Amino acid sequence: MDERLARAALTRTVEPGDEHAGRWIRRYGAIGFLERLLRPDSGAFAASPGSPGSSGPPGRPGEEDFPGTGRKRVASWRLRATAAEPARDLDAVHALGGRFLVPGDTEWPRQLDDLGDARPLGLWLRGPADLRTWALRSVALVGARACTPYGAHLATDLATGLARKGWVVVSGAAYGIDGAAHRGALAADGATIAVLACGVDVPYPRGHDRLIRRVTEQGLVVGELPPGSHPTPSRFILRNRVIAALTRGTVVVEARHRSGSLSTARAAARLGRHTMGVPGPATSALSAGVHELLRGDATLVTDAEEIVELVGDMGQLAPERRGPVLPRDLLAPATAHVLEAVPARGPTP
Repeated sequence: MDERLARAALTRTVEPGDEHAGRWIRRYGAIGFLERLLRPDSGAFAASPGSPGSSGPPGRPGEEDFPGTGRKRVASWRLRATAAEPARDLDAVHALGGRFLVPGDTEWPRQLDDLGDARPLGLWLRGPADLRTWALRSVALVGARACTPYGAHLATDLATGLARKGWVVVSGAAYGIDGAAHRGALAADGATIAVLACGVDVPYPRGHDRLIRRVTEQGLVVGELPPGSHPTPSRFILRNRVIAALTRGTVVVEARHRSGSLSTARAAARLGRHTMGVPGPATSALSAGVHELLRGDATLVTDAEEIVELVGDMGQLAPERRGPVLPRDLLAPATAHVLEAVPARGPTP
């Protein structure tokens, strides 16, 4: 079994972001970890009778094979590993015109390594672009699913502006802000990446089937889960760390206090990426989470130029903001002094 096949099997075995599994993979490699799951009585992990930490009869697989991991977790891994058919999954994604990336591939985005033991085991992809190249100039635009027209307009406008400046817009293909961000980039014939919490062959949400197909044709659809996998609430949250790690910065457009999009911003901050927020009405509950970010370390942004000033190269500054030029601004200094001396209102009768 080679590395790619082993990692494909492990994407069916281990939930995304499982740091317990990541620790064992770092120590023994993907192939070694999978072999120990499939044949617990072979290799260095098999607990010998009477050895320290051994419990139960000889040869019985248990927590002693992976100290500190827990029997239930290990039992779940082994059950899934036995049922995995990695060759079939690889054939399925290839039939869709997709591919499966693993660490070490030339297309692998190295910034994902910043996640440490929570780094993706591999990435399933659909789309014509090179992920590593695109990720080098990418920005995440995320926010509320139940957004306001104000939020949707801003997300579209920001995405269009970023796309026209040659930046890749990354989001999660959800309703609301995510969908508006993808549409804004596509409308400008720009680049966009959808990071899914399911298989890359599963259109989720179903109402975005057409949008996801457009992203596949013009951009990239990326996921940690193998073909046919369906999303769960925990997978949405875990997916957000990939969005944060993949990009140079994260912009939150609208978010309540407990919005899942805030987890993307927090992950970005932990990874040393830029975190940004677009302010909304002070009375809007949908902007309360964004305002909380802005009270912390996030930077307030209102357009694409301000975003690029933060995440772009040195010297890419947003234009200086000025108010409108009034007729009196064009007066000669002497005339301006005369105007200042004239009473603002006529004499009181």
